[in-house]
Amino acid sequence: MNSTTNPNKALWEKGDFTRIAASMRDSGDALVEQLCITSGMKVLDLGCGDGTTALPAALRGAEVLGVDIARNLVDAGNRRASEYGLANCKFQEGDACNLSELGDESFDLLVSIFGAMFAPRPFDVAKEMVRVTKPGGRIVMGNWIPNDPTLVAQILKTCSNFLPPPPEGFVSPMMWGIEDNVAERFGASGIPREKISFIKDTYVFNYPGSPSELVTEFRQFYGPTMNAYDAAEKDGRADDLQKELDNLFHSQNLSGNTESTTIAAKFLRVTVARD
Repeated sequence: MNSTTNPNKALWEKGDFTRIAASMRDSGDALVEQLCITSGMKVLDLGCGDGTTALPAALRGAEVLGVDIARNLVDAGNRRASEYGLANCKFQEGDACNLSELGDESFDLLVSIFGAMFAPRPFDVAKEMVRVTKPGGRIVMGNWIPNDPTLVAQILKTCSNFLPPPPEGFVSPMMWGIEDNVAERFGASGIPREKISFIKDTYVFNYPGSPSELVTEFRQFYGPTMNAYDAAEKDGRADDLQKELDNLFHSQNLSGNTESTTIAAKFLRVTVARD
């Protein structure tokens, strides 16, 4: 899979998302704790990054496969699994729009937390998620919510103001945060709406530095933010983007001091019951 022909792959390989994921570990573990994972359960983590939810699932005894489009994150995930001594957790490269390397009805649980939502063909993504999940199994997605006032939705909204218009036919990943869109996409793959449940949940970013330092992490290592800064610099507006993100991160910091950062971000948690 060539990064020059797949912009989504290039986006997530551009930086080093492991630096951002380090601030997301606690919430990843807490979310997995709610999924009632049992020993021997077969779990697919789609758009897994370096294992923020895959490793906690494996630590609870599941047989976990992490799939991500970014080769650097797959390599990082396999390193982390090795460091934890987890023979029941492996990572491989793959595209959420086409999981042809995975068999039908292979997994008891499919998890995709802020992962598959970024793939460019959402109806194909839903079809593939349904296909590889066993009857009686579950699909659990975590999706950022468009125009939500909390952190990640506001980062992406702010960055979009500094980027050129998206190409024709572009479907915003944030549309996965709208219940009707989710129901339509899974409905096209044969899942009735009554088999889909939604709750608004919270993901917490914990960072051992100031909000401004966390902005720097996003500027240097998070693909969407890196692209926004590249575009802003060409337009002579990088300082404006920096100021907006600085204000956002400082205003949402819940830590009670300026030397550490705790920011909560709302997301839509989707659970699909596969018949």
